Amino acid sequence: MKKLITAALPLAFAAAALAPAPALAGSAEGKLQVKVLGTGVLPDGKIVEVKKDPLGLTTGAQTKANDNYVPTLAVEYFLTPNISAETICCFTQHHVSGVGALAPATNIVDHVLVLPATLTLKYHLPMGGGIKPYVGAGPSMFLIFGEKPGSSITGLGVTKVKMSNEVGFALQAGVDIPVNDKGLGVSIDAKKYFQDTTAHFYAGNAEVLTTKHSLDPWVVSAGLAYRF
Repeated sequence: MKKLITAALPLAFAAAALAPAPALAGSAEGKLQVKVLGTGVLPDGKIVEVKKDPLGLTTGAQTKANDNYVPTLAVEYFLTPNISAETICCFTQHHVSGVGALAPATNIVDHVLVLPATLTLKYHLPMGGGIKPYVGAGPSMFLIFGEKPGSSITGLGVTKVKMSNEVGFALQAGVDIPVNDKGLGVSIDAKKYFQDTTAHFYAGNAEVLTTKHSLDPWVVSAGLAYRF
C-alpha cells in the first residue's frame, strides 16, 4: 500500500494542476470524469491446466506472477446521474517464476507486458456530502506483448514463448469523495479480474509445453478524479 500511495502522489498533483483549466470547467454533475491513479496490479499466475507436456516437465510444478505498481488513467461517462460506463488505460509489466517443485526457477517467462482492456458498467449510490460508493462489472481482455523465455528455461533449449489474449470478466467496487463543488475529488477503486491465458513454449519450431494459467489479479487504485 505504501508503494501504491507513493505512485499516486505525483499523479494527483498533476491532475490538480490541470483541474482549473477553463476549457475543462468542472462540475459535480458533469457527464465526463477523468481519474489519474496510482495502481497496484496483484496477479496470481498459477497453472490450472497442462495441455501439452511430452517430456513430463510440469510434474509437481507450479508458477506465480509478480506484483507491479503503475500509473493508470480512467475515463468515465455518466449515462444517468447514478449509472456510468468506465474504461481504463495502463500498461503493467510482470515476470513468471516457479513455486513448489519449480521454486529454483526464478525466471520462467520474462518481460510480460499487459494492457488490461476493460469496460465496466457502474452503479453509484448517492450519499450525504456528495460521497458516492459504487459497484460495477464488465468484460475484459488482457492484451499481452513482449513475452520472452526467462533465463531459467533458455538453458533447457526453449527459444520462444507466446501467451494468448483471452476474454475475461471484472468485478469492481470503490468510492468517489468530492474535494470541492467544482468537480475535483478523490477516488479509491478495487477490481477483481477473472482472466486466463495459455502459454506456448517452443524449442525452435517445435512446441514443447503448453500450460493454461489463471491470472485473476486484484487491481487496486487511489488518486484524483475530475468531473466536468
